[in-house]
Amino acid sequence: MDKTDNIRLLPTLSNCWTLFLGMALIMLGNGLQASLLGVRAAMEDFGTTTTGVMMSGYFLGLIFGCKYVPFMVRHVGHIRIFGALASLASTSILIQAIFIDPLIWWVMRLVTGYSYAGLYIVAESWLNEASDNKSRGKVLSIYMLISFGGLGGGQLLLNAAPPSGFELFLIVSLLISLAVIPILVFSSRAPQFEVMENTSIIMLYNVSPVGVIGIVISGLIMGTIFGMGPVYATDTGMSVAQISFFMGTVILGGFLFQYPLGWLSDIFGRTKIILVSTIAGAFISILAMQLTGLKEFNILFPFVIAAFGGFTLSLYALCSVHTNDYLTPIQMVAASGTIVMLSSVGATIGSPVTAFFMELYGPDSFYGTITITLIFFAFFTFWRLTRQTRLEKEEQSNFVMMTASPLSASLTPDVELKDIEAAVKEEPEAIQSSFEELIKEVDNPEDKKAE
Repeated sequence: MDKTDNIRLLPTLSNCWTLFLGMALIMLGNGLQASLLGVRAAMEDFGTTTTGVMMSGYFLGLIFGCKYVPFMVRHVGHIRIFGALASLASTSILIQAIFIDPLIWWVMRLVTGYSYAGLYIVAESWLNEASDNKSRGKVLSIYMLISFGGLGGGQLLLNAAPPSGFELFLIVSLLISLAVIPILVFSSRAPQFEVMENTSIIMLYNVSPVGVIGIVISGLIMGTIFGMGPVYATDTGMSVAQISFFMGTVILGGFLFQYPLGWLSDIFGRTKIILVSTIAGAFISILAMQLTGLKEFNILFPFVIAAFGGFTLSLYALCSVHTNDYLTPIQMVAASGTIVMLSSVGATIGSPVTAFFMELYGPDSFYGTITITLIFFAFFTFWRLTRQTRLEKEEQSNFVMMTASPLSASLTPDVELKDIEAAVKEEPEAIQSSFEELIKEVDNPEDKKAE
């Protein structure tokens, strides 16, 4: 980054620091809450399958939130919706502290997921509004750093008090409540962008089969890791400190591996790197299973766990960018809601399915489920690799780091503000027609070259 870029970026950062602070607090609360509930559910002997279903409520709520919150924003406004949803998320965790019941916790996880979807939508819309075309990529990088840092830091907060008490529940509520203050005093005008979903799953699959299946698979893995990771760690006899270290290291690996894998995918092609990451993830998952079962600490364990998180949690970004490679900027915006929905559906399925096998065959099914899922995806990706026409390097979009959050597809540097505004104003029929034309080009690449 040269001096001119720094000068351009400074006004944006000065306007966004309150937003970044608020999102850091929200992600800290989200990271702590997921691990806290998994550990506490194991302590309360909810049962592994019941816990898996309960934890999946968050991702189901995320689906509903991504779909319906934009309509609420349109009628009520960003500021009031943000305040209301933050209050709802803060209250839901307190209810879970009072009523220790799996059904009530499932309902509250649903409410939490719905609320967090809205918080992400509003915050990321604000971020999009505050940045310009030249600074958006750098601002996005800072946002991703804060998101992963918050999720990882939340794991460390698990050591702040015993999970068997109510103090950690209060900390989550406090973090969410404090996050409202800097964001509601944010000086920028309210954003004008919306989350769109004008693309059907079938149409998106016809454009990018590996991308769509990979997004679902990555969601399934994320649901397993965040939903059942703490439960698995508890069942294998880890202490609270070890659980926080285990989950924090997985998340850290997911952050550290994204850029190198993305850089390699820019050079060698998305599908090849997705295939390599999938195979490596399956191998590392089996190795991690063996090391976790050892009674004595193994010096390789942190590196293996970081690699496990790196190869598995990076799949979402790789598959999302692979899908975007085929799309125009307006189509990227139109498909962003569908991409998040696919990931959330996978995450909703992943937690209870893994929990079922863990209860049936033991804790090692945590890794076993992920391994089998990755092997299936590896075969599918290899099959597609033999059939697809590779995109030229200049046709690929730039790789950007992502978390599975509602508007990350719209925050890619390849999408300019005018594209987002155009996508929102575009008629659904016109967008559908553009995807139909794209599907014909993908199915008949020779015809495209002949033109």
